[in-house]
Amino acid sequence: MKQCLFANRVNEPESGDAMQRHVLSALVQNHAGVLSRVSGLFSRRGYNIESLTVGETTDTGLSRMTIVVRGDESTLEQIQKQLEKLVEVQAVQRLQNDAGLCRELALIKVDADKSKRSEVIRTAEIFDGRVLDASAECLTIEATGDHYKIDSIIQLLLPYGIRELARTGIAALERGSSSISLLVSII
Repeated sequence: MKQCLFANRVNEPESGDAMQRHVLSALVQNHAGVLSRVSGLFSRRGYNIESLTVGETTDTGLSRMTIVVRGDESTLEQIQKQLEKLVEVQAVQRLQNDAGLCRELALIKVDADKSKRSEVIRTAEIFDGRVLDASAECLTIEATGDHYKIDSIIQLLLPYGIRELARTGIAALERGSSSISLLVSII
């Protein structure tokens, strides 16, 4: 039997809004078709994936999926139960805001001619961003942080003109020594 450790929402302010943002972390078998099966599960049931990040773990036979969805508690429980039914899913964990570390990477190409270059750089530095590339007309900024931080830097850079934007989606781990990998040995 697969085991669930955490419940609640991640990085959301307290409110009465039933459509809260939730982060699920899943360990899945690392082979062709698994991503398709997981995303198909969501689409068949009409659930929207807000963010999905997948990468191999230290065990090359497993990948970690970090899935961000919006919904009420009942919807989240349904999603989690459906994920746990998939043969390729080894473990599913819901991260709550004080137990999870969530980060996202954004690459932002911003218009920055000589007249606004220093302002764009200062704005990026406020968010611990850094310049990865520069041309006569634009700068490419790298920013990392939770989704609020990424949203904020984007909003502040919009007036300069954003040419392109690429966001990775959220990567998340539980704080402390606990690990979803430990669940695999329990199951």
